[in-house]
This record gives sequence, structure tokens and C-alpha cells, in this order.
Amino acid sequence: MKTTIDIADSLFQEARRLAHREGTTLRALVEEGLRRLLGERRARAGFQLRSMTFKGEGLAPDLDQGEWDEIRRRSYEGRGG
Repeated sequence: MKTTIDIADSLFQEARRLAHREGTTLRALVEEGLRRLLGERRARAGFQLRSMTFKGEGLAPDLDQGEWDEIRRRSYEGRGG
């Protein structure tokens, strides 16, 4: 497919010189760059943290707007903390 892109002159010149040095085309460089970028983005988009929830229903209603010190104190209650 043919398309037109607008890039900075300095980037174009650098890419053209690199293509010449490597004996390839500007098109091949652009395609390689896009493939790499798309692959990296796909890999990042697929990452998800495992669910670390426990068999509970969140904070107790009386702690919903509580202070962190109180939440921490209650979470360690009876655990020697």
C-alpha cells in the first residue's frame, strides 16, 4: 500500500544515510521500525497483573472512609504486629 508521511527533515536524512550504509531501502527501515514498535506495544498491552484479591468483600463499612493508621492497626490485629 502506498501512503504519504510527513517526518522531520533531519530524521529523514539520518534514515536515508542508514539505509544507504546498510544497503537497504528507506521503505525497509520504516517497515522494520513499525514492526518493532507494534510488537513492543502489543507485548505491553497484553500484560496484566494477577488478581490478588482474597475471599472478602473489601473494607469493612466502618473503615470505608477511615484513616490509614486505623486500617493498618486492624489488619494486624491478633497477628503480633
